[in-house]
Amino acid sequence: MPSLTLAEARARAAALSDVEYAVALDLSDAGGATFGSRTVVRFRSTLPSTFLELTAAEELSVTVNGATTDASYDGHRIRLEHLRTDPDGEANVVVVDGRLPYVTDGDGMHRFVDPADGETYVGAYLGMDIAQKVFACFDQNDLKAPIATSVVSDPRWTVLANGRTLAAEHGRWTFTTTPPIPPALFVVAAGPWASERFEHAGLPFAWHARASLAEELARDADELRTITEDCFDHYAEIFDEPYAFDSYDQVFVPGLNWGAQEMPGCVTYRDELLPRGQVPADVRVLRASIIAHEMSHMWFGDLMTMTWWEDTWLQESFADYMGYRVAADAAGWSGAQVAHEVTQKPTAYVADERRSTHPVAPRPEEVPDVDSAATIFDAISYAKGNSVLRQLATWLGDEPFLRGVNLHLTRHRFANATLPDFVDALAEATDRDVRAWVEVWLRHSGFDTVRVERDGDVPVLHRDGIRPHRVRVTAYDDALVETDSLLVDVADDPVPLPALAGRVVVPNAHGETFARIVLDDRSRRAIDDGLCRIEDDLVRAVLWASLVDRVETGELSGSTFVDVVERHLPGEGNPTVVTAVLAHVLRRVVVLRVPAARAGDALERLAAACRTGLLHSTSPELALAFAQGVAAGSHDAEGLAGWLETGRVGELALPPTLRWQVVRRLAALGALDADRIEAERTRDPGTDAEVGAATALAARPTTDAKEAAWRDAADPAVGNRAFSAHLTGLWSPEQAELLAPYVERYLREAPRWATRGQAFAQVVGRARPALTLTGAQVALLDEALAGDLPTVLRRQWQDWRDDVGPRR
Repeated sequence: MPSLTLAEARARAAALSDVEYAVALDLSDAGGATFGSRTVVRFRSTLPSTFLELTAAEELSVTVNGATTDASYDGHRIRLEHLRTDPDGEANVVVVDGRLPYVTDGDGMHRFVDPADGETYVGAYLGMDIAQKVFACFDQNDLKAPIATSVVSDPRWTVLANGRTLAAEHGRWTFTTTPPIPPALFVVAAGPWASERFEHAGLPFAWHARASLAEELARDADELRTITEDCFDHYAEIFDEPYAFDSYDQVFVPGLNWGAQEMPGCVTYRDELLPRGQVPADVRVLRASIIAHEMSHMWFGDLMTMTWWEDTWLQESFADYMGYRVAADAAGWSGAQVAHEVTQKPTAYVADERRSTHPVAPRPEEVPDVDSAATIFDAISYAKGNSVLRQLATWLGDEPFLRGVNLHLTRHRFANATLPDFVDALAEATDRDVRAWVEVWLRHSGFDTVRVERDGDVPVLHRDGIRPHRVRVTAYDDALVETDSLLVDVADDPVPLPALAGRVVVPNAHGETFARIVLDDRSRRAIDDGLCRIEDDLVRAVLWASLVDRVETGELSGSTFVDVVERHLPGEGNPTVVTAVLAHVLRRVVVLRVPAARAGDALERLAAACRTGLLHSTSPELALAFAQGVAAGSHDAEGLAGWLETGRVGELALPPTLRWQVVRRLAALGALDADRIEAERTRDPGTDAEVGAATALAARPTTDAKEAAWRDAADPAVGNRAFSAHLTGLWSPEQAELLAPYVERYLREAPRWATRGQAFAQVVGRARPALTLTGAQVALLDEALAGDLPTVLRRQWQDWRDDVGPRR
């Protein structure tokens, strides 16, 4: 598939104007291989030729200005010739009709059959370079256009789209024409949705989910509505521009590759965010933050859109920052910033020390095509960018920051913009030197260190690096009771803090900046002894993240970090922090920092710490977090089997996600066979059961089980969720010897799997072996990296290579 280049996009944008689309989709044969797509494109051109993107069309017909043409079509691009170029004459009208394939990988018109009830759902899951898999278009951001949508579907279905429904009769749906939006933000979601509808601020709102999740949607409807209304009202208060679209649907969809997508007027969320059973605390916090994140995109991304993909950060960083901020400030989810500090920010520090790091704001020529653009939807553009914008708001002050944001949005409403445009608006809103700040913070990769030394008893802050910082320094007595908190500017010169003499001090205590923190010896010893005595959840989150950073830099060994977890995690009272620490141990420490022969011991020590935490849990949410840690690492097959038999852990009822974690662990221990796993699958059918059973079957410690999982994952038609389930279950750090042949097979076969599309390539890359590599396996990875790889997969494997150790 040809990758649109920056040069091509600039040339086409310079030649075309006044683009409009009318898109008609025929989804009535949802059981077939293809769907109908008819697009009428109106536009003006200063050149006699250009091209439309359309991928894998069959039965294609093209008319240009009323004349049928045998347009050149290579499976991806339709060449248009003999266009009208008179600026005062009629516009060009191109009609493209054809049939396009349904997909199961989340890139295009995704089709899903619900195993719970057999119902079918289809959805246009678009994004960068994917709109062309659903309708013929000029697939780039800076050719925004109104889109009129109509759909033919199963008469039983509800169809959702960007615009408000105009008519719906006998499966024929028409929707209001959108304001100008990029093709990548087009959406259709069709199926027998369960819906919770309401009105707010004079607009129709709704939440939707699969019919089999109607009970869960009803369970969470009040919470979802409250978050939505609180966030909407807050944005209406802080943004000058009104909400630009005529409705606001939000739908939990199956098989989405992203956490959510900001489609104007109809936001899509992966339906794992609507779990069955008790909703874990970290999922509720994350969900609230994502709701706020996607809603902020209605202004920053949809109303105003980046011109080219080098400014991915500006949309995603802004939405990520506003998501956590507004979830806390407006919707009352005070733990949102805790989640960012302990879950997301550590990934950004890791990313910023890899070879693949890049400035938060790269220059256009550093993103020469859409394939390279796909590699910067990463922790730099999201978590680091979020942190950097938070520091900007702290450094500027909130009022000037929002004044600049509003100037920017008003100037570029329904249009496109770049980083220089944003900087111009900020510069008008403040007398501080924003341009210098942007140069050191956004145009340079890497991060600074803020460290504490002592001059006698007086703490002194030092900055190693090039950036100005404004941070909170919090002081504690010997019992780790907070005594003082100061907002301090740190730059070239050391900053003594005599008011905090003799105290334990924590710089960047609320995570105001993006910098490594290094404590003085006195403070470090006190916190190593009593971390969980600190009452402030956010400060503890920052300190846990600092411990994680010390493991990543090699200052702490994996075994030493597990020692720390054994001492402190049972006393941690925030379930989001517990879940984040567990995830770091399971996904990075055991996989990358512990020898394979010691992996089982590390997992059992983690499980033992969680058993202690479980015994002393003060809430169901905390109990669930600790129970997940026991299920992930315990070797007590009898005890875990007891959880399955009773359906409970003490007073806690096992939600389906935790039950399937237990099944997977028992399977990995060799304590469950295929028949017992099948019995679990059929006792409560649905997506949880299908994914859980696939993962558990793959986890069994036998060659036959691994071979079967590999065969299913390698099926060219495998769905994205099934693929992930097979390989997630396959890999285990305790089965390194058994899995050795599959490491080599993964390196050999994954490049072919990754050709299905950018998002699926991300799925393939994330499914890499979760176990400690031998020297010979690292050499095989080096050999693969020296060859020809899809761009997105190459980036994933380069990061993997940096994670596993020094390059040869």
